[in-house]
Amino acid sequence: MSKPLHPLRGAQRDASRPDRHVWLAASAGTGKTQVLAARVFRLLLAGSRPEAILCLTFTKAGAAEMAERIAGTLARWVRLDRNDLFAELRGLGEPATPEQVERARTLFARVLDAPGGLRIQTIHGFCQSLLSAFPAEAGLVPGFRPLEPREQVLLQREALARLLEDEAREGRVAIAEAIGALALRLGEQKAETFLHACAARPNAMEALPIGEGVQPYIRRALDLPTGDVAAHVEAACGDDAFDLDSLRDLAAMQAAWGTKRGLERAEVIAAWLAADSRTRASTLGDLHLVWATGKGDPRGGKGQVPPGDDYPPVAERLHGRCAELLALRVRAAYADALASALTAGRAYARAYADAKRLAGAVDFDDLIAATVRLLETPGIGEWVRYKLDLATEHVLIDEAQDTNLAQWRIVRAIADEFFAGAGTRGNRVRTLFTVGDDKQAIFGFQGTDPIFFRAAQLHFDRLGAAPPIEAEERRPLDTVALTESFRSVATVLKFVDAALDALPAPGMGTDDRQCHASQVAGPGSVTLMPPVIAGGSEEDEEGWVDDQVRELARRIARQVREWLDSGHRLASKGRALRPEDVMILVKRRGELASLIVARLYAEGVPVAGVDRLRLNAPLAVQDLLATIRFVLQPGDDLSLASLLVSPLIGWTQDELMAAAMHRKGGLWRHLRATQPAERLAPLYHLLARADYATPYRFLEDILSGEMDGRRRLIARLGE
Repeated sequence: MSKPLHPLRGAQRDASRPDRHVWLAASAGTGKTQVLAARVFRLLLAGSRPEAILCLTFTKAGAAEMAERIAGTLARWVRLDRNDLFAELRGLGEPATPEQVERARTLFARVLDAPGGLRIQTIHGFCQSLLSAFPAEAGLVPGFRPLEPREQVLLQREALARLLEDEAREGRVAIAEAIGALALRLGEQKAETFLHACAARPNAMEALPIGEGVQPYIRRALDLPTGDVAAHVEAACGDDAFDLDSLRDLAAMQAAWGTKRGLERAEVIAAWLAADSRTRASTLGDLHLVWATGKGDPRGGKGQVPPGDDYPPVAERLHGRCAELLALRVRAAYADALASALTAGRAYARAYADAKRLAGAVDFDDLIAATVRLLETPGIGEWVRYKLDLATEHVLIDEAQDTNLAQWRIVRAIADEFFAGAGTRGNRVRTLFTVGDDKQAIFGFQGTDPIFFRAAQLHFDRLGAAPPIEAEERRPLDTVALTESFRSVATVLKFVDAALDALPAPGMGTDDRQCHASQVAGPGSVTLMPPVIAGGSEEDEEGWVDDQVRELARRIARQVREWLDSGHRLASKGRALRPEDVMILVKRRGELASLIVARLYAEGVPVAGVDRLRLNAPLAVQDLLATIRFVLQPGDDLSLASLLVSPLIGWTQDELMAAAMHRKGGLWRHLRATQPAERLAPLYHLLARADYATPYRFLEDILSGEMDGRRRLIARLGE
């Protein structure tokens, strides 16, 4: 059963007003989720249709939590004591009248009866539902399905393998060599990341020039000379091009200096002058070290260069020219590498797009891009926006700081009309509510940037401030901030405020500075640990981990051990610190998290370990999911291939490649035409069983029936 609602306070109540456009800045722990839910309650109490309210959240978990919170409260109101319900309505800022109380008791039934209920979705879920109604208009295959993360990884690898296979079959080596060079430069994992980034930007890949190739385009962008850059550098090192007089003067200064260092540098210059242009070009880097450090900075300081006023201007002149030629060579190498990588990236982007079309699938980027394309296409775009306008009266956006530019275009397509005139349809008020906190932005994730958050605020603020149309009234965008924290003590909040004040004004995407107040009593402290500096030569089983990571893990574990040994007192609980009172947060699960756990064990500190529970991660679960996808859509080549090489069917990778090679259509159709019926009998059995079995019975039959799937999975994958 849901908990009683806490009364809204000050800015919380202002932000939840159902008749206002609100842009809410809410730090963590200030009650933003409570305000978001309260606004939904007040919209329903004001008579809004449940199906006309659209809540967009950042994650599926957030959407589920919000839906559960709202449904639980509405269900509790049905039987809540009259006086208690009066109190909760007053806490929301609603008039506690008998009529309002009776209306509140009916809201749960209204939500249940509404077509589709309350629309509480992620932005990707909203896009999927919209595109499902207009697949052809959006350029998608009817019946498309979104890819789950693990399935997307498998499809990406299959697309890469198929690309290399096709190139080899056609006798082309350029793409394979480009991908190989990319892997050598970046490593296998980062090379895959680069290719995936290219595939996520298909429009940019297709915008690259085709006829003349990518390399000339990159060279022009980097201001490189036409022709062979190596020949250009070689010519620049010739007697008639290089400043040999300055070079001889510098050699004389080094020799006159008379030190070992000076004599060695004079010899380097003499050898360079005696060489031909080709040798000079190849040893240009050695010559540059005469007047530059290993980092490329000009040499200076006592004992580093010859004394006197004549040396600096000559050395500066030679340093500039030599650095220019070396940089030219570096830019040329970069241009060649980038052109090769982008050529490979474009080929992979096309292969991945083909693989998705073949599987009838789309990824998250496709959902956003297709929705933007649908809403902005002349003709059909206006019609779709009109249908959305009829169905949607209120839009609420959670975690708005993590909304990227394309997603804001979708929001604008829905909500811009809310600011036209009085923002009404008949007597229905339409509103936009946005809550976010740029301090919590996941910088760069899926193309997000706090500047987009700020730009969206300015856009809607301008719409609200525009002159009214005819005699209609416009409602401005109210900017509200929640600054009272119910989660963190004052010490932590002061540290956060001080850290933000140290940033430049635009650093967090906004010029507004908010001082936060704590509603949590009790002491607290913030300790800044000294940074860990690279160094050390520890050789052990963790030698592959950076020394800084190991040292940081050791320091953290040692600090916790010292707190426990010293009996560190927790004033808030009136007792000594216990292991369960300590929470260690890291940016991501990885080397540091695992090492912290190991070091805590070594220090004898009880530790829960790193939570890695993911329901769909085990390979056995993935094999069963592939089976379900195949029986639901036999044309899904990826799922069928995964099923065939799983322990449930037992084909080898070589058998699959031999059976699937040179097919012209779908894999299932090809197998039925080329393979004996007895070899496909398990697949026919699965298809027949799926026609009448419940999902549970279907899976149970796979695991415990004729297929003996449980034994097969354990034999291959273990317990």
